[in-house]
Amino acid sequence: MNSELRQISIKTIDGDEAGLFDRKAKAYLVVNVASKCGLTPQYRALETLYREWKGRGLLILGFPSNDFREQEPGSNEEIASFCSTQYDITFPLFSKISVSGSDKHPLYEALTRSAPSVIGDGPLREKLSGYGIEPNTPPEVQWNFEKFLLDGDGEVIARFAPDIEVTDEKFLDVLKKHLL
Repeated sequence: MNSELRQISIKTIDGDEAGLFDRKAKAYLVVNVASKCGLTPQYRALETLYREWKGRGLLILGFPSNDFREQEPGSNEEIASFCSTQYDITFPLFSKISVSGSDKHPLYEALTRSAPSVIGDGPLREKLSGYGIEPNTPPEVQWNFEKFLLDGDGEVIARFAPDIEVTDEKFLDVLKKHLL
């Protein structure tokens, strides 16, 4: 078990203390999420994936973050309500945290250190630059909906760019290797 990740304290969206591995799984998908982002519709695919794969051992963990153009301005209560009413989210959500910059949560310090390279990096970076937005450079999290896939022991298997959806074969191929 990844001892560094095991020691990190996190809070559920309801404010309860939790550990990343409190719920046993064969694979964990850690995603930084936001409700006012162009990528927000990815919630739908994430929930579909969760419902289809949770019986095979997948646990999706959503971490709201307001780091990118203030696209998650709401309180934890507002975020939980949005996710429930707009996308019928049933996978676990956690309290809003910072995933980049000087106040980066220890969880994301450990994840980005464990997996500095990103599968699918490039297209979103170019698109953001075209809008005059300077995206973070690796190993920092680039934007909302970046995905870290961990095995059941908490080791990072792969890291995916925000615009690589969970329906993309690049993602599904890696997931299937670890859950089938």
